Amino acid sequence: MVKKLSPAKVNLHLTVLGKRGDGYHDIVTLMQKISLCDEMTFSLGTGGGRLTLKCPGSDLPDDERNIVYRAAKAYLTLASCEKGVAISIKKKIPVAAGLGGGSSNAATTLIALNEMLGNGLSRGELIKIGKELGADVPFFIFGQTAWAFGAGDILQAAENIPPLWFLLVNPRFAVSTKAIYESLNLGLTKDTINYSIPRFQIKAGNSLIEGLKNDLEGVTLNLHPQLNQLKKDLLRCGARGALMSGSGPTVFGIFEREDRALKAKEALTNEGSGKLWVYLAHSI
Repeated sequence: MVKKLSPAKVNLHLTVLGKRGDGYHDIVTLMQKISLCDEMTFSLGTGGGRLTLKCPGSDLPDDERNIVYRAAKAYLTLASCEKGVAISIKKKIPVAAGLGGGSSNAATTLIALNEMLGNGLSRGELIKIGKELGADVPFFIFGQTAWAFGAGDILQAAENIPPLWFLLVNPRFAVSTKAIYESLNLGLTKDTINYSIPRFQIKAGNSLIEGLKNDLEGVTLNLHPQLNQLKKDLLRCGARGALMSGSGPTVFGIFEREDRALKAKEALTNEGSGKLWVYLAHSI
């Protein structure tokens, strides 16, 4: 049995350039892995040659509707593996929260199975499989802070991003990524796009990240105005910046010091009276 941690992510920048003919969107995004992780276990040679998936304590499906199941099936088919595989996920990352939990689980599955079966596929080949599963999967296979372009499969390591603390706040409801993207009402991308990294600098002396942006934020905040108040609350509690991650609804505040982030966590937890999920994580 192999155990793996499957980390969440936040988007420090997300620009949507247009819709593609394949159903994805052309994006420019800066993604950062954080220390909030699901716990996954993998076992080979079990289940009588079948693929089995368990997600105890959650309402996630355990069949083709689950991206982890599809990831495992895709890898086993490509590797011509007839061994049984059992996968279990202990969820700690909120579902449909803009934190990439499902994509991370799928990427972790591809990486784990590849290791267990002798590393037969390169990272590039795994990313190719991941692209077919979801736009964020390639990033988690890439394995480091990165700019992602295109449909999320063109990756470039991000430089000079300092260690940061992130206070995550989720209002305990889910948001459909598909629905948020569709609400953008963007036309098909017709012209060739020359991808470039936006202005995104670290302000000398206080590590205040400038350039925080999320094109999906306006759509989600329009549907759920209370999220804007959560951003204001984070700034009031000392965050140097606040932004929604992905399609939301999780918002995060950026802190340079753990003690300040802990103080803000205590304040928001008390103010939320159990209605908010509040979690303190750091970049990894």
